Amino acid sequence: MKEEIISLKKYVPEERTQKIFAKVFDSSTIAAVHKLALRGFIDHIEFVISTGKEAHVFRARDRAGNFRAVKIYKTLTTDFKHMINYIAGDERFKHVPKDRRGLVFAWTRKESKNLEKARNAGVRVPLAIGYIENALVMEFIGSKEGEAAKTMKEVGVRNLEKAYSTIIEWIARMYKTDLIHSDLSEYNVLVNETEEGEEELVLIDIGQGVLTTHPKAREFFERDARNVSKYFTKKGLEKDYEEVYREIKEAKERL
Repeated sequence: MKEEIISLKKYVPEERTQKIFAKVFDSSTIAAVHKLALRGFIDHIEFVISTGKEAHVFRARDRAGNFRAVKIYKTLTTDFKHMINYIAGDERFKHVPKDRRGLVFAWTRKESKNLEKARNAGVRVPLAIGYIENALVMEFIGSKEGEAAKTMKEVGVRNLEKAYSTIIEWIARMYKTDLIHSDLSEYNVLVNETEEGEEELVLIDIGQGVLTTHPKAREFFERDARNVSKYFTKKGLEKDYEEVYREIKEAKERL
């Protein structure tokens, strides 16, 4: 136990963040953070950026002082049945773990794979840097001073039409490479201001993303399209589901 406390203080120096770790994560997560540091993915974790039912995201720094985002999935309280819906049937994971910890480890690997797949398709997502067990290190999205970008739900967008076109193209690009986000909404799009003062959208939380061969792929795709329709219509850009669906199809054909 003493060894675990020393490791936690070494890699998570801020006292408040230590308390979050002690409350939410077990000793194996501390060991995973230790391994991330040994492999050079991070140097230390600073503080929590966002919290959720399944994972917490922290701001970290690497040895050169660069900001990183570390997403750590909960192994003790995560919703097993929810995750199974998105992994069972994915041909990349033919042997679905039967225990919660194993499933969370598979989910972390799945998010890393999905980020890489989406990025290769030309979608703006955080760069996946590395993962170990239930901890995933990614590119930090935010200002050069280290302020994390907010979600589209929190801050909205300045140009609705441009944002809409961007998201339609994202969906089309992912679909073209056989990937569906499966939880696309204003909660999973970051709005980041570039150094040039431009508004940059970044797609996040893609762990539940499935391949188009997944048994529930159509259901998830249609839900994404309906969420896009609801958000932009609510904000004043009238887009019904049929129009969203048609524009995704047209964008896919143009690519």
